[in-house]
Amino acid sequence: MDRIDTQGYRENVGIILINGHGRVLIAGRVGNRGWQFPQGGIGDDESPEVAMYRELREEIGLTCDDVENLGSTKAWLRYRLPKRFVRTDKSPLCVGQKQRWYLLRLFSDSARVRFDITKYPEFNRCRWVDYWRPVKEVIYFKRQVYVHALTELAPLAFPHTEAPPRPSWWPDIWQEALN
Repeated sequence: MDRIDTQGYRENVGIILINGHGRVLIAGRVGNRGWQFPQGGIGDDESPEVAMYRELREEIGLTCDDVENLGSTKAWLRYRLPKRFVRTDKSPLCVGQKQRWYLLRLFSDSARVRFDITKYPEFNRCRWVDYWRPVKEVIYFKRQVYVHALTELAPLAFPHTEAPPRPSWWPDIWQEALN
C-alpha cells in the first residue's frame, strides 16, 4: 500500500548511483523513451533507507554489498504531478511525490546491474552519464527535484574536488531556485 500524506504526496525514495569516474546511472523505463534515476514507494512497514535498498535490488539488481551509502537529502523533496497524470479515480488521491534521495557509490562491477530480478521489471536499459545530465533527460515535472537532489548531494559525491561545473544548457532559473 502506498503511503500518501494528508496533502496527497506519495512517500518515495530516489537513488543516485555514482561510479568511480563521477558518472551517474540513469535507467530507461520499459515501454517508454524516458530516462530517470531508480525510485520507488515506501511500504507501510519500511523506513526510507530500507525502502531504498529494496528498490535498489528490485529495479537494478544490486544489493547493499555492491554499494556504499554516502548520504541522503536532509528533507523531503516534492514534485507535483501535472493534472493529466493524476489518477482521480484512486483513493486516497495522489497529487505528487515527496522523495528522500540517496547517493550511493558503486564499488562492485557495473556488469552486476540487471533488470530481471522481478517478474515485471521497471527498466530495460541503462547508461552512465555526466553528473548533471539526468536533469536534462528526466521528464519535465521532475527536473526541479533532480536539480535540488544533485546539488545537495554533490559535496558527498565529490568530497575531494569541486562538483563538475553546470553545463551550458543549464537555465538560470534552476540556479535561482536554489538560492
